[in-house]
Amino acid sequence: MAQIKIYGLKEHLNPIKSQLSDVIHSCVVDALSFPQDKRFHRFFSLEIDDFYYPAERTARYTIIEISMFEGRTSEKKRLLIHLLFKRAEQVLQLSPNDLEITITETPKSNWGFRGQTGDEIQLNYQVEI
Repeated sequence: MAQIKIYGLKEHLNPIKSQLSDVIHSCVVDALSFPQDKRFHRFFSLEIDDFYYPAERTARYTIIEISMFEGRTSEKKRLLIHLLFKRAEQVLQLSPNDLEITITETPKSNWGFRGQTGDEIQLNYQVEI
């Protein structure tokens, strides 16, 4: 299970939402072996006065926050981050300097969906990889 939030300036983020979602999803599928039909992305398109960022970033500065069950190895998480940097640059010409990624892991018991907690539900993919 993973929920992904994407933040950026409205003028930059809105035109690339669909492509960026495809890039992110392809990375999650390839790095974490997620099923193709498990896409949970939310975009937060911000006004210029709602988004402060360092001077060495451009208006294309984008933040990706990934919240997921604990259980993936450091190697798998590192692969996910590297794929995101690589594919965002290849497909969207988004410089690695303008992309920031964080992964937050929580115990399965801290998630609730489909009427159960994450540790009660039967998933159709592996988390411990």
